[in-house]
Amino acid sequence: MSVEPSPPSPLPGVGAPLDPEGLELAGIETVIVAAPDMQGRLFGRRMSPSMFLSKIGGIEVCTCTLAWDIEQELELQVDFAGFHNGWPDMRLVPDLATLRPLGWLDGVALCFADVQGEDGVPLPIAPRNLLRTQIDRLAGLGYEPYVGTELEFFLYRATPDEARARGYRDLPPTTRHHADYLIAAGNETEDFFRRLRKGLEPAGVVLELGQIEWGLGQWEIGIRYDRALSTADAHVLFKMAVKDLAARDGMVATFMARPSTGEIGSSGHVHCSLRDREGERVFHDATAEDRLSDLYRWAVGGILDHAPEMMVWYAPTINSYRRVSRDELVAGAGCTWGYDNRTVSVRTIGNDADDLRLEFRLPGADHNPYLTFAALLASIAEGIERRTDPGPPRLGNAYDQDRPPLPSDLGKAGALFGASGTARRWFGDEAVGHYTKVAEFEWDQFMAQVTDWEIQRYFEQI
Repeated sequence: MSVEPSPPSPLPGVGAPLDPEGLELAGIETVIVAAPDMQGRLFGRRMSPSMFLSKIGGIEVCTCTLAWDIEQELELQVDFAGFHNGWPDMRLVPDLATLRPLGWLDGVALCFADVQGEDGVPLPIAPRNLLRTQIDRLAGLGYEPYVGTELEFFLYRATPDEARARGYRDLPPTTRHHADYLIAAGNETEDFFRRLRKGLEPAGVVLELGQIEWGLGQWEIGIRYDRALSTADAHVLFKMAVKDLAARDGMVATFMARPSTGEIGSSGHVHCSLRDREGERVFHDATAEDRLSDLYRWAVGGILDHAPEMMVWYAPTINSYRRVSRDELVAGAGCTWGYDNRTVSVRTIGNDADDLRLEFRLPGADHNPYLTFAALLASIAEGIERRTDPGPPRLGNAYDQDRPPLPSDLGKAGALFGASGTARRWFGDEAVGHYTKVAEFEWDQFMAQVTDWEIQRYFEQI
C-alpha cells in the first residue's frame, strides 16, 4: 500500500467527496462513472443516483474502449480484445473517494473507476492501474510522489462544428498578437477562465496560475500539486472542462502538441517531488553546496537513463514529435538536466525544502497523465534503486551541446518501447506488447497517407 503523508492544505470552496447515500439531497441528478482510455479521455456510463448505489460493486463496459485507436478504428488488432475473443466485458469499479460534483455541469457528479476483468483482477493495460502499480513501487521504497502539471492549449473563436468544417485551419485565435504574460490581452476572456476555475473546484481540481502564452490564442494553466493519482484525475477533468466550457461559449480548444506549422508547441510539463513516510520532503539537502540530495540526483539519473524507451508515453502521437524534435520550441534537449534552465529536459526548480522539485519538460499537452506519471515514477524508482548518476548539470544553451538523443518519431519510439526489457519488467509483457501495437498502428496509419506538404513540394518538381 502507498504511504499516506499529509496532502496539500485544503482550500476554501474546494469540494470534499460526496456521500453516495446523499447524492439526491446534494442536488445530483446524474452520476458518471468513468475511467481513462489509452489517450487519457474518459469513457464510462451515466446513471441516476439510485442506480449508482446499486452499481457500486462494478459496472460492465465493453473491452473495446481499451482496444481501439483514437478514432475507434476496428483495424487495430490487439491480443486483449477483438473479434477473436468476442469483445468481452470488463468492469469499472467506482473509487468512491473521487465522487465529486462537476461544477460546470448542473446536477452532475463524476466518480473515477478502476478497471478490472470479469474475474475481479485489475487489468494490467488500464492506465489508472499502471500508475497505481508505480505509486506502490515507490511506497515500497518509502516514498510518496507528489505531482503537479502545467498545461498549455490553444483556444480559438470558432465552434467545434465550424472548426471541423474548416478543416481546423485558419481559425481566429483568442489573442491577436504575441502577448506572453501580458494582462490586458487576456481581459476579454476573463469570464471564461473564471467559470473554468470555479467550475472545477467542486470536483477537487485547484487551478493555480494562469497566463497568456506566446502563441496566438495560446494559454497556460497550472494544476495544483497533489498525490500522483489525484493529479492525474484532475488533469483529465481539466481538459474536459476546458473543451466543454469553450464549446458553450462558441469557442474550440485543442491540446495538440503543435497544432500548426507556424506556431509554437503546447507543453504538458510535469513537476514532481517525493516525501518520506514521515511526510518530509527528500529532494533538498541543506548541507549540500547545491541544495540537492543524493536522492534527487538518483531520481534525475533514472529519468534521463530511461527517457528514450519511455518516449512512446511521453510523446504518444505523431504530432508530439513536431514539438520535441525542434530545438527552438524549448521542449527539452535530449537526456539533459540543469538548474532553472528551460533548454534542458529535467529542470531543477526551487530554493528550499518546501518548493525544491524537478520539472520534466519533454511531455506535450497531448500526453496521457496516467501513462506519463507511471513511466516517470518507474524511472525515478529505478534511479533510486540503482543510484544512477545523472552526470553534471548543463549550463547555458543545452541545444548547442552534444547530448544523448531521443527517438525522433513515434515509429522509433514504439520500437524502443517494445524492445525494452526494463519496460517489460516494470509494466509487464501484456502492457508493453499492447501499447507497442497501438504505437505501431498509429505510425502505419500515418505512413499510409500522402500529405499536403508532399504534394506541394514534389508534384511538379519531381
